[in-house]
Amino acid sequence: MKTEDSYVALDLETTGLNPKRDRIIEIGAALVEEGTIKDTFSTFVNPRSTLPEKVTEITGITEADILSAPALEEILVNLSDFIGDRHLLGHSILFDYSFLKRAFVNAGRKFEKRGIDTLKLSRRYLPELPSKRLQDLCVHYGIPQRAHRALEDAQAAHFLYRKLKADYYEEEVFRPQPLLYKVKREARAGERQKERLLALLRKHTLSIPMEVDSMSKNEVSRLTDQILAKYGR
Repeated sequence: MKTEDSYVALDLETTGLNPKRDRIIEIGAALVEEGTIKDTFSTFVNPRSTLPEKVTEITGITEADILSAPALEEILVNLSDFIGDRHLLGHSILFDYSFLKRAFVNAGRKFEKRGIDTLKLSRRYLPELPSKRLQDLCVHYGIPQRAHRALEDAQAAHFLYRKLKADYYEEEVFRPQPLLYKVKREARAGERQKERLLALLRKHTLSIPMEVDSMSKNEVSRLTDQILAKYGR
């Protein structure tokens, strides 16, 4: 069985594009064996932060959807078991991998994976197409898709990959490659550090889009410095 025929197709919806400050709100994954979807994994994630209106406009995900969802740390064990030792597949897979690796590292767990990127394959083999967005490639190939929802996008990436593999297969190109993203574990903010931030927020009548208890030491320190620079003590 070829390694490029068995994998976990993965997609995330997030509050933004930066894994250092933005958060996961939905995870979708499809377990593929010998080219066929055998199982799926799908869950909303409570980011413990306010959901930007633009994200709701793009994805259709609302505050009500994520309010009662589990926090990311509650999901990681089940997700890790679902993925196992399989490699990952996705459209711009390094984006999704970077968010997950940061989460796993912060939870004290290793997450080193190889992956196949359908965006890179599309750029290589379909240079004539004006757009390489997943939804546009699905239109090109006639693949049904509900764009910007995690499981649907993960499955769409799988079907896109099957089309590309059928048309253009080259062993060296389609072989999974190491996914490289360096991240260090972020320390949790201490109680005194959080109390100082909360005091500043109260004093200057400020609100922030995330729960202070969910913030890392660096996040609290950075925000505290920004408040002090703008408003003083």
